[in-house]
Amino acid sequence: MNKINLPVYWEILPFTSCLKKVKTKKKLSIPKTDNQESGEFPVIDQGASFIPGWTDSAEAVISDNLPVVIFGDHTRVFKYIDFPFALGADGTQLLYPNDEILDSHFFYYALLNLKVPNKGYNRHYRYLREFSVVCPPLPEQRAIAHVLQTIQEAKLTRQSEIALERERKAALMDFLFSHGTKGEPRKQAEIGEIPESWEIVQLKEIANLRRENVKPKDSQSLNFVGLEHIDSGESTLKRWGDASAMKSAKNRFYPDDVLYGKLRSYLDKAVIAEMGGVCSTDILVFTANSKMLPRFLVYLLHTEVFVNHAVATSTGISHPRTSWDPLGKFTFALPSLPEQRAITSIFQAIDEKTAALEQETQHLDELFRAMLEELMTGQRSAVPLIDIEMDV
Repeated sequence: MNKINLPVYWEILPFTSCLKKVKTKKKLSIPKTDNQESGEFPVIDQGASFIPGWTDSAEAVISDNLPVVIFGDHTRVFKYIDFPFALGADGTQLLYPNDEILDSHFFYYALLNLKVPNKGYNRHYRYLREFSVVCPPLPEQRAIAHVLQTIQEAKLTRQSEIALERERKAALMDFLFSHGTKGEPRKQAEIGEIPESWEIVQLKEIANLRRENVKPKDSQSLNFVGLEHIDSGESTLKRWGDASAMKSAKNRFYPDDVLYGKLRSYLDKAVIAEMGGVCSTDILVFTANSKMLPRFLVYLLHTEVFVNHAVATSTGISHPRTSWDPLGKFTFALPSLPEQRAITSIFQAIDEKTAALEQETQHLDELFRAMLEELMTGQRSAVPLIDIEMDV
């Protein structure tokens, strides 16, 4: 091993030696404003989203000399591209790996392991050019790339499963809040057809607004929930802070209260509280009465029809807010408590499966980062990992 802890037979190459010189005809780039939701060709830019949009512009497509690594000059994002694509406007560098000495996937992973300094929105390619890249023999490069690719593919599989669960939940919410689980006969109501045993109510008839405030001196030991702690579309609170730094009065909440973000209601922020504490005054605290389960209430607040109602009743341009008065007038169909439990249990099962998949995704991400560091510095050999067929 040498001074930087690499195997003695590995080389260290200047960044520029890793690139292949490619003569390409300059292509049109696609401005972000021209991105389509669908199209014939993917648009690749410097943003975090792998494919931010699509285009039908064939003259903009790059299809030769693939694969290529896209580097975000402002964002420091790397993307491995092995399919025809159109380039997003501004801020990208095309890095063609020198295939005489480098496996293309290995080159991409080696770049991911570089610690390119963050210089804000300045261009970063000049800093990237100053780096060196480790270069083991090609068979070992391919082994390293295979291990890392296996982990990434497992992560992508979990992410696809999460997306499918969320799509399933959205479809079920639309159906169950209008049809229920029993397949019972339907009747005509002011909001359309509903199950025969359900009743039409307004939100204010089955829920109340908790109006309890807490001064800073009385909240030092309490948990604090701000809008930043509530994830869009999620029904469970996963993180929070403490109220020790509070400088103004906050809203009090208790277990089984529902916390609803009234600022920018299109963000769809509503969770059930499993502990007590205080929250931002941009969060409304709802309590359900004896006719409604708290968890049924929180799922109701995530329905498309309720989100649309909240957005329509918001006022303000830069900071649109809704309020209890118009929200309390939201009209919907209320099932019996047993039916609420049945509906809620379906959504909870989906939420639990999604949470488990998210946990697996996080573990795979941590594994990838650890393996990337160990494999790219020679601390671990990839060959034994391939021999035992990694199970992720």
